[in-house]
Amino acid sequence: MNWFKEISNTEIIFIALFVILYLVYIIRVVRAAKSFKASYNKLFFKLALRTIYFTLLIIAILGPSFGEGSQEVKVIGKDIYIAVDLSQSMNASDVQPTRLEKVKFELKNIVEAFNSDRVGIIIFSSEAFVQCPLTYDQSALNLFIETLNTGLVPNTGTEFGPPLEMALDKINKESAPNTRPTSKIIILISDGEDFGSDQNDLAEKIDNQQIKLFTLGVGTEKGSKIRTQNGFKKDNDGNDVVTRLNPRALKTLAATTGGMYFEINESKNDVDRLINRINEVEGELRETRKMDVTTNKYFYFLSLALIFMFLDVILTLNVIRL
Repeated sequence: MNWFKEISNTEIIFIALFVILYLVYIIRVVRAAKSFKASYNKLFFKLALRTIYFTLLIIAILGPSFGEGSQEVKVIGKDIYIAVDLSQSMNASDVQPTRLEKVKFELKNIVEAFNSDRVGIIIFSSEAFVQCPLTYDQSALNLFIETLNTGLVPNTGTEFGPPLEMALDKINKESAPNTRPTSKIIILISDGEDFGSDQNDLAEKIDNQQIKLFTLGVGTEKGSKIRTQNGFKKDNDGNDVVTRLNPRALKTLAATTGGMYFEINESKNDVDRLINRINEVEGELRETRKMDVTTNKYFYFLSLALIFMFLDVILTLNVIRL
């Protein structure tokens, strides 16, 4: 027999109160019966009856499960590739503590929200690399997320073309042959400073394959300086470089593919909206499994307890007979 919950302090307190109060009651009745030289044998019948239904109520609360049965479980999921911008501009602090640290925090929430889906991570700047292939392993994903930093990729600018091309290629190769295109999703996370030129062609290709592309812009229009190990990043004239959120390309990509654009800045965080929108995308039936299950049979014990309680009410016995 399995139990829905283990006995806790609450149940122990109720049992202790029942025992203590009933002992006090018995002592008082026995003393009264002896003082009148009367019989009190029926007292123990009532005690047995009430002990039975009290025990049955405790068992019902603990939720006993027994018996054998089978249940059909359908495994439905999506394939999601997340492309994360690791160019130096992601070290800007207009989103506290930095754009990248905020993204890492929210990525863990995204991974947790899609624990029944396969998720993969691509990192990019001017080039793209697979950080983690599609997997159900949330521990591995969180480990890779924790190690994200701008030193993992060449810092020669940002291009959306390479990560989109890689995500499209990997998501098609790693998905099952019969997987519906509509259950495949790409999330592009960046501050929007794109210096490439082929992203529009790739967006149309993604749209033609019915794969959803959602974009997440990180940063503010006011912008921020880019902190480096030696101070702040400077241009060729020795002036501090200020990086600003440029959502235009991200919005265009999302609109072209039928996706949506979301944003993180100092005054709003659209990650929950992004999660809700992706949850609306219909997943693919991956497999159907038969699982052996036991059923919580608490109602049997509760029904017996109610029957004994009813008997206790209707059986009006004189516990002291003169």
